[in-house]
Amino acid sequence: MIASVSYLLLYLCLGMLSIRFLLPRHKPLNRIWLGLSFGVLEMMWLPALCAFFLGFTAAGHALAAGLLVLITVGCWFARDRRDAAPFDCEEKAQLKRMLPVLIPLTILGIYLQITHTMRPDAAGNWHTGQSTYGDLPMHMSFITGVAGKTFPADYPFYPGARLSYPFLADSLSTTFYLLGCSLQASIILPGSLMMALCYMGVLVLGREMTAGKKAMILAALLFFLNGGLGFLYDFDLAGGTWDGTLGGYFRTVGDRIGNILTGYYKTPTNQPDPNNLRWSNVICDLMVPQRTILGGWCMAIPCFYLMDAVFRPTKRDTENGLRGLLVLGVWAGALPLIHTHSFLALGLASLGCMIYDLIHGDPDAMMIRRTRGQILLPYLIYAAVAAVLAVPQLLAFTFRQTFQENTRQGFIQFQFNWVNNPGGSGMRDLYIWFYVKNIGLPFLALIAAAFDRTPRHRRIFAMALPIILAAEFIRFQPNEYDNNKLLYLAWLLCGMIVADWCIMIWNRLKGLRSRTVLAVVAAFVTFVSAGLTIWRECVSDYVAFGKESVEAGEFVRDRTEADAVFLTGTQHLNPVCAIGGKTVVCGPNLWLYWHGFNTQERQEDLKLFFEDPEGNPDIPQKYDVDYIYVSSYERSLYDVDREALDRNYRKVFENGEAAIWKVPEG
Repeated sequence: MIASVSYLLLYLCLGMLSIRFLLPRHKPLNRIWLGLSFGVLEMMWLPALCAFFLGFTAAGHALAAGLLVLITVGCWFARDRRDAAPFDCEEKAQLKRMLPVLIPLTILGIYLQITHTMRPDAAGNWHTGQSTYGDLPMHMSFITGVAGKTFPADYPFYPGARLSYPFLADSLSTTFYLLGCSLQASIILPGSLMMALCYMGVLVLGREMTAGKKAMILAALLFFLNGGLGFLYDFDLAGGTWDGTLGGYFRTVGDRIGNILTGYYKTPTNQPDPNNLRWSNVICDLMVPQRTILGGWCMAIPCFYLMDAVFRPTKRDTENGLRGLLVLGVWAGALPLIHTHSFLALGLASLGCMIYDLIHGDPDAMMIRRTRGQILLPYLIYAAVAAVLAVPQLLAFTFRQTFQENTRQGFIQFQFNWVNNPGGSGMRDLYIWFYVKNIGLPFLALIAAAFDRTPRHRRIFAMALPIILAAEFIRFQPNEYDNNKLLYLAWLLCGMIVADWCIMIWNRLKGLRSRTVLAVVAAFVTFVSAGLTIWRECVSDYVAFGKESVEAGEFVRDRTEADAVFLTGTQHLNPVCAIGGKTVVCGPNLWLYWHGFNTQERQEDLKLFFEDPEGNPDIPQKYDVDYIYVSSYERSLYDVDREALDRNYRKVFENGEAAIWKVPEG
């Protein structure tokens, strides 16, 4: 634990130092956040780069630390020699405004990370929450599975296929795991840090993109406490609330709230059926369970900030210069293997910003107006730097999976209106109503704000519009729901406009006695769905791995070879890969189908072998299997012939839950 925390602190301190050298004229709070984020970026990338040569090992991490020092020294040589912007009274006041939002959200994030990350109980069972029950075991497999591996690595639950899923947010946790943290701590520590950086990042972005101090706070709340009008369905105001398990309609408010707090995905922000509520709360359903999104947002928000700072005329030369442009290019180019959707969203936003600037020029610049060529050149430099870094990642990983033969179908297809038009079969709700009920009053406020002729708002919307159009007309993955990874970043930008507009309306209503009442009602309608969802997530509790499953996983981790391959069932709660960090022949379609893989042949082979091991002795050799694992899951999925396994293979482990047999060499 001490080694991993020390390693983290080294990156964070040198990250802040690098940003201090390169961008000293940025406001101190902005600079601190940017430096911490840059340190996390370096900690994601440098050990991974070294893993291509030395493996993801302690030696590779030592080399990465050396590269970190060299990069920091290089930043010193390339430093901006101007004095750093001081931490003055305005910064102190700004910090006081941020903390009432930043501290509660960070505490909430830490609480959810702890309670949702395989929390052990007194009996030895590992617990998780509602939102992490499905995806966390996959991320655990990546975290434990790449330790000691030389990159590029294979999928730990689909050997033979290169791991093309953006894995750097998970390998960041592998660093903590490798340097002495428990599996739980290796997930909780970086997860909590990245959540805090996201919270602070949106506040900083709101500080720069909105017009007022209150708008900054509102923009952050609109993004993180997103919900919609789904609560109307739960309380019988937008259609009945029928539950056959209770024998009819709920009778009391307590019944309705109880259903939200105890049901599986019955929250007002996530009820695909029957109510078509799909605007999931970003904290509960994205940042906590989906670690690639968390890592991607932690890195994309600084890019949005830098893009605004570098290309906005009033900031371009006073705060940044060429250094800011190059930092933005490098940061953007590092995104594909952290989160491909964030990279795509940033590229689309950059395109929209460039087109807007080319059309409108420098209307608010405190300088001589530039020609279109002078406006275009910085964008081309930024794009060139980002492309040099990003294209190898896209060719070697992203495109390799997207266009290889067994994953070709299902990627990149035309589909209008996201999940409201499932599979292109027809819209379930009227177009506008779908977004009104899912996003709520802020969506209506955005429409109203669009009629204002505010150049700053138009420029922000020009950044968001290409993302919205792409997400609305193109399905980028087999899982159409995943387009929300684009839509939420567009909403982050639109939230700045909405916050400004709401504060403007508040100011214009000055003198109206009922404006406080109106504000309270609007706040309740806007945030109650998110509040109920967060409440539900805070009390959710499921056992993911029982004590004996944990025991089996720890045996696999400690007593089998590092490169061992296991033949198991296709359950997603698989201690062999999630806890043991070993490779299994075929994981669940819950993950692999949405990654584009056709697992039919492997699933058929698994069934043949488990039900007739003696008649199919070639199957373990076909997949280079070293061990056979049978638990209650395999016994429920297949008619396992355990007697045949005992006759032909040596049993090396058994408890009440699972047994493991060793496959003889050759």
